[in-house]
Amino acid sequence: MKSYDMKNIRNIAFLGASGAGKTTLAEQLLHAAGTTSRVGKVDEGNTVMDFDPEEIARKMSIALSAAHLDWEDTRINILDAPGYPDFVGEQICAITAVETAMIVANAAGGFEVGLELSLEQLEEKHVSKAVIINRMDNEHADFEKILEQIRENADVHAVPIYLPIGKENTFEGVVDLIKMKAYVHDAEKPIPAEMADHVETARHALMEAVAETDEDLLNKYFENGELTAQELQNGTIKAIADGNLVPAFVCSAGTGTGIKTLLHGIIEYLPSPYDKKEIPVISNGNASKITASPDGEVLGYIFKTYADPNMGDIAYIRMFSGAIKSGMDVYVPERDGKDKIGNITYIMGKNRTDASELRAGEIGALVKLKVAKTLNTITSVGGKNEIPPVEMPTAVYWQAIKASNQADEDKIGTALSRVMGEDPTINLEINVETHENIISGMGEQQISMVLKKMKNRYKVEAELKDPRIPYKETIMGSADVNYKHKKQSGGKGQYGDVYFRINPTPRGEGFKFINSVVGGTIPSNFIPAIEKGVVETMEKGIIAGYQVVDISVDVYFGSYHDVDSSEMAFKIASSMALKDGFSKAKPILLEPIHEVTIITPTEYMGDIMGDISTRRGKILGMEQKGKKQYLQAQLPAAELFSYFPTLKSLTQGRGRFTEKFSHYEKVPDELAQKVVAAYKEQE
Repeated sequence: MKSYDMKNIRNIAFLGASGAGKTTLAEQLLHAAGTTSRVGKVDEGNTVMDFDPEEIARKMSIALSAAHLDWEDTRINILDAPGYPDFVGEQICAITAVETAMIVANAAGGFEVGLELSLEQLEEKHVSKAVIINRMDNEHADFEKILEQIRENADVHAVPIYLPIGKENTFEGVVDLIKMKAYVHDAEKPIPAEMADHVETARHALMEAVAETDEDLLNKYFENGELTAQELQNGTIKAIADGNLVPAFVCSAGTGTGIKTLLHGIIEYLPSPYDKKEIPVISNGNASKITASPDGEVLGYIFKTYADPNMGDIAYIRMFSGAIKSGMDVYVPERDGKDKIGNITYIMGKNRTDASELRAGEIGALVKLKVAKTLNTITSVGGKNEIPPVEMPTAVYWQAIKASNQADEDKIGTALSRVMGEDPTINLEINVETHENIISGMGEQQISMVLKKMKNRYKVEAELKDPRIPYKETIMGSADVNYKHKKQSGGKGQYGDVYFRINPTPRGEGFKFINSVVGGTIPSNFIPAIEKGVVETMEKGIIAGYQVVDISVDVYFGSYHDVDSSEMAFKIASSMALKDGFSKAKPILLEPIHEVTIITPTEYMGDIMGDISTRRGKILGMEQKGKKQYLQAQLPAAELFSYFPTLKSLTQGRGRFTEKFSHYEKVPDELAQKVVAAYKEQE
């Protein structure tokens, strides 16, 4: 297969709301370029990009997919990212691999939640941006209205490069404002006379926007009142590449109108890897840059992994610099390990074609890497550069997961690991306090997909339930207790006698064991057994089955028997003494408190604050950033685990939050009594 120079490659990612037509748009582009023989349809389950059985069943994208086409001696690599909010991690991964993120907006859809979320992912990213107003053939389609809503709600001032000719069932083509040409059903036509004034106004708006990105152009614009066609085109290309201009295109993926014009626009106006060849890297722990070149040092980035049950893990890689060939040894700096390049392929949905090498600017796939995983860098052996780490959103949804049947318990770990490797926003951790495996991510749909993939691909069934809250037990008072363990039933008996002073320690200080025994009332060789009995009892819990924390136990007196005393006898005595003393020392439950940052449009703030109060939350403050309010609050974990669906409901899907553990606080008495009662009933 032909290898392309960096100047003749375009790497683009389609982002936007679910239902905006991204997958259908990719189908039309592939067909227009002659890459496919027919236009696949989402409803028929035969598109290139949506090939997973769950995507076909749901008629929506749930994973990032890739394809490529060749047009006018240029390779265009297309990444199609799902628009459903649960799969936002796929969008973030796509952004890392391309020069241009193209936001696909539904011309009849308004400012949708998924559109807003996609635009948020581009904030403070160095990627170039473009907007495609799609579905112009739909009823109520309105090109200008959607652009205005984007400007108002996202601080993205998208400027039309193309204008639509007609709308709804009269949409028949586009006007290229730079070339000042009209294209009706792919044929060049005169600009419609009734559009002349609108076209002239829009062209001057584009000129002004381009001129403002360059001082020389701005001076020429002021002197002459306009830019030449060449100045406008060159200025547009540079401004887009520098991230100073967001161009707006227009088409209908449903009818194919404007698709070939869009292909021309991608090639003529969007940046190539050569245009953005200064690549940010981390070198020896410091931020730096390298200049990408096919002959330069090897620098690739694995932005996606697909777990194929037959082929093994398939790593989607973007080559930023240098070239890789099969059999080459490489280094993975994030894992401080070497790997070997196996088969190299180009990607076309679920299909792949062999490639002899991958060069700077190209996107392809590697099969059966052993060390490198998603979001890892591949470089030359001995290389010191790595792609800066990608920040993923924190989890907002948690569930405890376990195998549905005993036979799958040994297999669930491997299956989970393979499926989770596809999406870096999914996490799994063992809660050592509740002894549960907790899977977390961006929402219910995402986590339910994990279970379905495990079942379909690896025949492993799992079930979910709400996680137990990792409460802790402690005391507010003190107690002085004695417990004598004495047992005689023929032969050697058991004897251990301990006196404890039990006191609380400052919150967070932990456990303190004090040996104040004097005069040998308890031989020193039994003291470790006494401490062990205390520690084991604390780990199991006393009043509700949760770990005991922040207490001190002072053993100050006791007695022993020359024959019947043993480590086990003193261990039992110490355990019983602690239980007795703990119950007398005003025991309480502590609950984990998390600090949350809730990000929401201002109009929902009142409802959110009211809901926080009903959840025993504490509001710490708020701050306006751009179009959004950032509310700082503290929430108990018992309320946080169920918060995400409520926040979505209160904000019509536009609110989100981040969280981190803060501290432990006393559980209100009424709630604590319920937790203790539930434990006793279970016991």
